[in-house]
Amino acid sequence: MLITLRIKNLALAADVTLDLKPGCNVITGETGAGKSILIGALNLILGERADRGLVRTGADGCSVEAVFDVTRLAAPLPAFLDENGLDGCEDGQLVLKRTLTTSGTNRQFVNGSPTTLAALAAIGEWLVDIHGPHEHQSLLQPAKQLAILDAFAGLESERAAFGELARRRGEILAAKAALIVDEQTYARQLDLLRFQTGEIFAARLQPGEDEQIDQDYRRASNSARLIQLGQSALDLLSESDTSLLTQAGAVGRALQELHRLDPGAAEILSRHEQSVAAIRDVQSELTRYLDKVDLDPERLRELEERLNVIQSLKRKYGATLADVIAFGAQATETLRGLEQRDAELARLDEQLGRVNTELARAGAALTARRRKAIPQLCQAATRQLADLGFKQSRFDVALSTEAAAADSKSPIALAGLDTIEFQFAPNPGEPAKPLRAIASSGELARVMLALKTVLAAEDKIPVLVFDEVDANVGGETANAVGDKMRQIARQRQVLCITHLPQVAAAASAHYAVTKHVRSGRTVSEIQLLDQKERVTELARMLGGQTDAARKHAEALLA
Repeated sequence: MLITLRIKNLALAADVTLDLKPGCNVITGETGAGKSILIGALNLILGERADRGLVRTGADGCSVEAVFDVTRLAAPLPAFLDENGLDGCEDGQLVLKRTLTTSGTNRQFVNGSPTTLAALAAIGEWLVDIHGPHEHQSLLQPAKQLAILDAFAGLESERAAFGELARRRGEILAAKAALIVDEQTYARQLDLLRFQTGEIFAARLQPGEDEQIDQDYRRASNSARLIQLGQSALDLLSESDTSLLTQAGAVGRALQELHRLDPGAAEILSRHEQSVAAIRDVQSELTRYLDKVDLDPERLRELEERLNVIQSLKRKYGATLADVIAFGAQATETLRGLEQRDAELARLDEQLGRVNTELARAGAALTARRRKAIPQLCQAATRQLADLGFKQSRFDVALSTEAAAADSKSPIALAGLDTIEFQFAPNPGEPAKPLRAIASSGELARVMLALKTVLAAEDKIPVLVFDEVDANVGGETANAVGDKMRQIARQRQVLCITHLPQVAAAASAHYAVTKHVRSGRTVSEIQLLDQKERVTELARMLGGQTDAARKHAEALLA
């Protein structure tokens, strides 16, 4: 559930903190008071695209922070956080934050760790389901309707398994398409791949050799200078009358006499002997190094040619030697497949046949489960619609299935072989028509609410937001809408922005948004109402602070 939502410098909200309760939370207020700011803030924290025009005038930026209790979240959140390098949740609480500046800089954080907008949006899909005034239009989309039916029937795993088979089929078809080309194109592909693999194979590349070759080349190209420097160092060490070792010998003789006269100078003599030994080590190492330095121009030419070969291959096939080797391996594999095209096509056809058989079987199983679930969904939705004022209405689902043709090259939908159409007959004696043929947004909103009530137990998203979806209803139907909100809130946390006092009275927590002018600036504020304040707010929604309105408000709450 959503525990806390804090908004800073977003539109009219200077600094607003909303502490929410479990169950049904309603938010009311005059038109223009700033109720929509809450929805905008939620959209931001859930990864929607941001408009810097949302930043409050005079502020450098805005921020939204939300704290969720995820102890009962069904989604694989811990694994997702770990895979994306994000900190885990402490005490079962997930903290999301989004900041936006007037310069357009957009940053987002999960549990204090910076993240991408895509990651924030992915997490948001597990947490909150928002339905705005026009959101019920999604019910007109066949894909959305099929998803609702599958959620009701508990077919997520079967649907995912079918989708994986459909993706595998697409991969096989793509592999076949790459092999089935005209003979001229086929010959060009073979020639190119044979040249590429031949060129890389002829070079006999070894991993990491470019670094060693480069080092050897630099040494060989500077060999004369290296010998000159090394010989100068040897002269200074041991081969001149004033060399270090000659002078060290004189120092050693003086120190030996010093030690003879004063045994306490033993440490000094020891240090000198160690120094002389170190100088002799340098002399030996330098002699061996100079023995390896070769002035052979032929060796220099060979190294230069090898470097040129490696650099040429890098320009063609990859930025690094490892990339070139990997390209060669992939090209060899592709060439082998093309040279054995007929055998490869036969293998792919065999795989495609197996996948098509499995797809047909999985699709038929999905269709059977869906047909079995449709009457149950229709009955449940019809009962809910009766409570919402459609006493003699009928809800139906039309299902059609396409056969999976074994030789078809067209893609298969990841959701199965079925398409469905939600149908509704709001009036007795009239045939059921597709939802898209219903003109009334009020009717669509109530159908959506009925389905949400039916799906409340199956839906795994913990927070459901209704933004004035109860528009265009009233009277007894409004009472029923409030009752449905309360029913859904037994399974999930509900946030409902409403203008209907009957809906507001049904909530377990009631918040009012008000607009004030402070220091010459307009600000929106929100507060949780106590029982007396609720009566006052409901009376306002009923038309005014008359005795009749207040008594009506008290009756609604009772």
